Amino acid sequence: MSEMETSTDVGPGRRRPPLVAALVAAAVLAAGGGTYLAVARTGGGDADSARTGAPADGRGGGPALSPSPGGTPPGIAPGEPDPSGDERYRVGVALPKAPETAHAYRAQGKATAADAARLAKALGFAGAPVKGPVGWRVGPDKDGSGPSLSVYESGDWRYEARGPSTDDCRPGKRCGADPTAGPPVSDEAARRAAAPLMRALGLADAAVSSEARGPARLVTADPRVGGLPTRSWETRFTVDAGGGVVLAEGRLAGLAHGGAYPVISAEQAVRELNATVRAEWPRGGTGGCATSVPLDGAGVGTVDRAGADPCEPRTDLPKSPRESVTTIRTAVLGLSSSVGRTGEALVPTWLFEGERDGRSYRFDYPAVPLERLFPKAEPSELRVEPYTQRDRRLGVAFTGGACSRYLVKAEETAEQVRLRLFEIPDGSGRVCAAIALPVDAAVELDGPVGDRAVVDAATGRSLPRVGTSAK
Repeated sequence: MSEMETSTDVGPGRRRPPLVAALVAAAVLAAGGGTYLAVARTGGGDADSARTGAPADGRGGGPALSPSPGGTPPGIAPGEPDPSGDERYRVGVALPKAPETAHAYRAQGKATAADAARLAKALGFAGAPVKGPVGWRVGPDKDGSGPSLSVYESGDWRYEARGPSTDDCRPGKRCGADPTAGPPVSDEAARRAAAPLMRALGLADAAVSSEARGPARLVTADPRVGGLPTRSWETRFTVDAGGGVVLAEGRLAGLAHGGAYPVISAEQAVRELNATVRAEWPRGGTGGCATSVPLDGAGVGTVDRAGADPCEPRTDLPKSPRESVTTIRTAVLGLSSSVGRTGEALVPTWLFEGERDGRSYRFDYPAVPLERLFPKAEPSELRVEPYTQRDRRLGVAFTGGACSRYLVKAEETAEQVRLRLFEIPDGSGRVCAAIALPVDAAVELDGPVGDRAVVDAATGRSLPRVGTSAK
């Protein structure tokens, strides 16, 4: 098997579910002849980090786990278009040419005592980390003040710049104004506060941005790996209202140069983006019709003064537009994180920045053919809408998750139309409700269906029609 064939195990559909409460850190440390990165944690975080809200790239987020009474899906920031509508992408800039191949980078092994010591030294700790039941720890001071660092054998690590504050102003205790109160510092001040740690962690060439989140500001650094920009592999420093870095978390991992993947063009990526679909959230809310305050004494199931039953969906309200158009302003080939059976990796990805409804935000799409990311088709629950032999377009239905896009591809032969479903998580880091939602998609064929059987690409079995159960 060639090098290119050995790297097809990692795909965005296998990525670990992101949690908005996770603060992540990615730091490049040259040591021992290898490259060490503190990479994205996919769980954990403290209460403060859970309250910080949406991700810095503006793709929505937040702690809501269910639709609002108006039917807004979770993870949609105020003013952000509802992704359950039709999303279309328009190219507003000359797209770059793609190389024939690009390499992936694989995370290697678990953290060691030497890794913990190097990270502690880079962060300015004089003492050596002490081994505990699940990892290593250095600091804080005996009175509980000062910085601390915890590094776990799994690779997770957590840096806290100082101990807990207190109103007890005895000698040796940190007192005074609460640095977490007040408005967030400016972008410039936050970058300046994070700069020493960024230099210590080898992030001089990282792309840096920041966003206010309540009284804190997150400074995000996206490092370059192998000369390419990255996404979903960032370092984030939390700067409080007092102008100090108070928290950073991540996971140590070595990056090994992986196999080469074929790369699709940016134009092909946009075409596939326009063919992807999202799950449909119910427009009527989450069920039930109780309100906190009945309308003029009207209760559940009663009629208000206008003669409308509050339990019936309103038909007189203006409908939100079903199509949302994003204009692509920049596109660059980069890397983003994925998780496969052999571990975490950075995979070639088209990184886009676009504008929608006057707002700028970032999104991406795999630069590797989906068939290479998922070399083995998985059985699906696709159902096919009724069709005739003359049809060259098939409607399909299935269930999906709240934070993924889906693409259905057809593999056509003289005897069969083999349909295959691909899941592409959006990678935004927003919290997702664990709920199955209906998804509808359409597949364009090269020719009429004719006498060909429409089958599942994984099993070869005929796909059931909508309204029937699979056997």
